Amino acid sequence: MACLVRVPVEVVKQRTQAGHFRSSLACLTSVLNTEGIGGLYRGFLSTIVREIPFVSIQFPLWEFGKELVRSKTDGEQCTSLQSGVIGAFAGGFAAFCTTPLDVIKTRIMLQTNQSASYVIKSILRNEPLSVLFSGAKPRTLSISLGGFIFLGTYQQVLSLLNRYTTR
Repeated sequence: MACLVRVPVEVVKQRTQAGHFRSSLACLTSVLNTEGIGGLYRGFLSTIVREIPFVSIQFPLWEFGKELVRSKTDGEQCTSLQSGVIGAFAGGFAAFCTTPLDVIKTRIMLQTNQSASYVIKSILRNEPLSVLFSGAKPRTLSISLGGFIFLGTYQQVLSLLNRYTTR
């Protein structure tokens, strides 16, 4: 469901950042005029294909890490700091592993007249495989930071809710 909002925002952001347009508004207007509403959803499927493995790695790894902490602390729940650190690792690892899918998604979003299969074949035929990890470091770092903040905050809110509802 989030992809219904995320993908159009990503399309506009990616094309504006790539220098195709002077502003986000110019990009949005151009996409709507030349490609229609469907242009804003270019890369929708590839975004989902990236998200499914990402969350399939991140959340089980985060839960495993929290369980490991519980086993080492006589069953105590993780603190929000511990949860955040585990979340940073889990998110960073998932981000790194799914970077090739993110690169493909980004290339698809930047193209306006080639199919997804053309984009993938073009990368595989014309570029070194290392290109699939372009931007891996900043992606890993930013998602690690997001995992720390989001999953640490989530744990804190969960702890507060548990404290106040079990009284």
